[in-house]
Amino acid sequence: MNRRNSDTPVTPLPNPGEGGPVYDGSEDHTPVVPLPNPGEGGPVYDGSEDQTPSVPLPNPGEGGPVYDGSEDHTPVVPLPNPGEGGPVYNGSSSSNIPVIPLPSFGGSRPLFGGVTIIPGTTALATVRFLNAAYGYRPFRILIRNTRAVNWLNYASVSGYSRIPAGYHTVTVTGTDGYIYIQKTMPFQSGNPTTIAVINTASGLDLLQITDACCMPTSGMANFRVSNLALNSNPLDVLLGDGRAVYADVRYKETTSFKRIAPGAYQFFFAETSLTPLPSWMDIETLDSAFIGMYPVPNTVASLYLNVAAGISYTVFLLSSGTAVNAVQTMVVQDR
Repeated sequence: MNRRNSDTPVTPLPNPGEGGPVYDGSEDHTPVVPLPNPGEGGPVYDGSEDQTPSVPLPNPGEGGPVYDGSEDHTPVVPLPNPGEGGPVYNGSSSSNIPVIPLPSFGGSRPLFGGVTIIPGTTALATVRFLNAAYGYRPFRILIRNTRAVNWLNYASVSGYSRIPAGYHTVTVTGTDGYIYIQKTMPFQSGNPTTIAVINTASGLDLLQITDACCMPTSGMANFRVSNLALNSNPLDVLLGDGRAVYADVRYKETTSFKRIAPGAYQFFFAETSLTPLPSWMDIETLDSAFIGMYPVPNTVASLYLNVAAGISYTVFLLSSGTAVNAVQTMVVQDR
C-alpha cells in the first residue's frame, strides 16, 4: 500500500507564544520563529521596506543611542543637558564637537573643577599668586583648568582665592595661551599659601609659601623676609643701627615671622658676618637718628618701612636684573 504524504506523522507546532517556530500564515507554509512584540526585547520589524528585523532604539531619556533627527539616520548617544555632567554642545559655529564646559570662578555658589563649593560642607583652602619671574611677560594662572588669575605682572601679587582642599594642578600660561609650567601641588584646608612663579637656571618653577601666622596682638605687627631673587647670594637683614634681624637668607628661603613694634624702620639687605638676634626677640623701634644712615658695606638693597599695628608684613626680595645680587624689594601687607 502506498502511503500518502498527508499521512506522514509530524511534530506538532507549538501555539504562538509558547516558543519555537510557528506557522505564520505565509503561502510556503514554512514555520518561522515569531518576532517578539515591541518592548519585549530582541529584534522587531521596524516598518522598513526591506522588512529586516532590527533592535529597536530606546526612547530618549532611557539611555543608549537614539535617533537624533539627522539626515544620515545614524543613532547617537544623546548629550546630557548642561549641568548634568559630561560633554555638551557649546554652540560654537566653528565646530559641533561636544566639549566639557569649564565652570566660572567665583560667585555666590562658585563652581570649581565641576564641584560646587557650599560653605560649611566642603573643606576649603586659600591661595594667592605672586609673579617673581624676572624677564617674562604677564602670566595667566589656572587651577584644574579653571582660570584663577587673568593677568599677573612681574612684582605683583593676586588676591586670595578659596578652592577645595586637596591636590590640584596649577598651570602658568602666557596671555597668548602658551603653557610655561604645570605642577600638581597640595592645598591644605585652613592653611593660606602664596604660590610664587620663580626663575630657575632652566626656566620657571612654582614655589609654595605658607602664610599661616598668628594674628598680631598687644599692639604689635608681624615681619618676615622671603628671598626669591635667583642670582642673590645669602643675605642678612639688618636694621639701620647694625642689628641683624635675620642672617643668611638664601634663594627660595622664607624666614619665620617675628613680632615687630609699630614705628619707622630702615632695613638693609647685605652680605655680612654679623650674628642675628635670637629668634624669640621682638624687633624694636629704631632711634630716629639711625634713619637714613649710610648703609653698611656689601649692601645690595635697602627699605624704609613705616610699620602699623595689626598687620603682617612680608618683604619679598626679587631680581632687578641678571647680575649677581641685583635685588629689589616688594612689601606685601596682610591684615
